[in-house]
Amino acid sequence: MGFTADDCARCRADFPALRTMHGGRSLAFLDGPGGSQVPLAVIRAIENVYATCNVNTGGQYPPSREIGRRLHEARRAVAALLGAAGPESISFGQNMTTLCFSLAHAIGRTLSAGDAVVITELDHEANRSPWLMLRERGVTVREVRLRASGELDLDDLASMIDARTKVVAIGASSNALGTVNDLELARRLSTEVGALLVVDAVHYAPHFAIDVQRLRCDFLLCSAYKFYGPHVGILYSRPGALERLPTDRLSAQNPAPPYRFETGTLNHAAIDGVRAAIDYIAALGRGADLRARIVDAMHGIGAYEHALAADYCRRVAALPGVRVYGPGFDRTMRAPTVSITLDGRHAGEVAAALGEQAICVWDGDFYAVRAVEVLGLAARGGLLRTGFSLYNNREEVDRLLSALADIAR
Repeated sequence: MGFTADDCARCRADFPALRTMHGGRSLAFLDGPGGSQVPLAVIRAIENVYATCNVNTGGQYPPSREIGRRLHEARRAVAALLGAAGPESISFGQNMTTLCFSLAHAIGRTLSAGDAVVITELDHEANRSPWLMLRERGVTVREVRLRASGELDLDDLASMIDARTKVVAIGASSNALGTVNDLELARRLSTEVGALLVVDAVHYAPHFAIDVQRLRCDFLLCSAYKFYGPHVGILYSRPGALERLPTDRLSAQNPAPPYRFETGTLNHAAIDGVRAAIDYIAALGRGADLRARIVDAMHGIGAYEHALAADYCRRVAALPGVRVYGPGFDRTMRAPTVSITLDGRHAGEVAAALGEQAICVWDGDFYAVRAVEVLGLAARGGLLRTGFSLYNNREEVDRLLSALADIAR
């Protein structure tokens, strides 16, 4: 049956933040691309770690063994979420950005002057700046053009990848425009020249089922706080890929994956919260095992969010002075993120006015700095972005549209 409005209504009771009031009205969290709210199950999991096993791993006593078990279960849950073969492919870190800097630094040690890395104008800076820094090593960084439609120029992508290309770093979905990129093409082109494929799935993971084995990417990064978990970064490494990298690690650190990419003591409580977030998603689906339940849930949630965003996109485009950016919702693969501008109004001014009405949306470039520059919107304050999550409903859409209509008038 998928995920319905009734399911959404039931789920809303699981998110304490949705009961927060401002000016006598409940807050409408329409800022999912900037970070989702968390269900009570995640809060309780984190609390339980601090209450029962807030110790380090590797000790010869029960609480230490317990936290070690929980970290393993968290890796197993993330592996199920991403379709990975096993937990040994999953590394944790402070956030996606920090992990990507570490990844680029490690890969950079294997590159030589004249080697090339391909990035895109559409991507979040977390999947651009770490690779741009490799220019200091004499590495050539090529940027795939962003078209006015909000989509990458695929001919330009193909022309960028040649025998000198060692890394193709591309986002699965744009956090600014909702565009879903052609990862199968990126994989085919990178495979033909033996280049590594690094995928930023931060904005993709909350809305679509991921299968890293089918995609055959070498590395994939995402952030748990975008799919109802705490602030923890995740790195998937294809079996065999991480072992070959000269990573930054202490001499005492376990050199085997996934540990060779993890520096210092991890945030144990938050990582157990990641496991709880994935279990929460899985409980919304059906299937014989954890992976099957996750995939079923993601398909249902994704369809629900897509319909909500498509309805908002159609209606907001009809308001006077509004321009919608990004590809249309007739596409099957389109993240539920809608970014607009209003003629004569600064995006920050509009966001502040909405905030006073207890409507939470984001303005600016959302760290997709280059994309906003290419679209010529930097001087206007960038974009006004709305993003939908499983707990959003049509009443919130109506509230937002009513407020925007008043502002547009």
